[in-house]
Amino acid sequence: MKKIIPFLMLAFVSVFTVSCDNDDDVVQAPIDYDTYSTAYDIAPNFTRVNSSLYEYVNTFKSPLVESDVVLIYMQTDTTNNGSPIWKLLPYTFFTNNANNDEVDYGFDFSKFDFGITVNATLNLDSNATYYTNKRFRVVVVPAQTGKNAGLNYDDYNSVIKFYNIDESKIKLKN
Repeated sequence: MKKIIPFLMLAFVSVFTVSCDNDDDVVQAPIDYDTYSTAYDIAPNFTRVNSSLYEYVNTFKSPLVESDVVLIYMQTDTTNNGSPIWKLLPYTFFTNNANNDEVDYGFDFSKFDFGITVNATLNLDSNATYYTNKRFRVVVVPAQTGKNAGLNYDDYNSVIKFYNIDESKIKLKN
């Protein structure tokens, strides 16, 4: 009996040590620590695919994490005080010509690269203004953090604010 009492006491102390732990009330949401929200500008040189389709492809310096999301905005104008106005792609522009042609700006991305396309119902070979001297903003964000946020990705300013992107640090990349 003398040999069993120390084992029972050890078992008793062990039970109280484990059950008195208060850390089980802490619940942490999953956070994507692999990605920091980032943004940069590009002024791409599009390549002709055919007379109504031009494209641009850019490779990331390092592959994205599978859960990352790429958003691409096109500068469509500026405000009276010179601030750029950004439209989320895909974006369709309707011309004021006799045929009321349309120009579609779209994009796709993988973890290795992204592409921007300019597709039109008019001949782009003779209408270079639709694909030259265009400025785009590429925004890479972790998908998990905005998943249930009710964030309006069409609103560029909301995206920048939500992901704490410092616009003063956004640079033009070639």
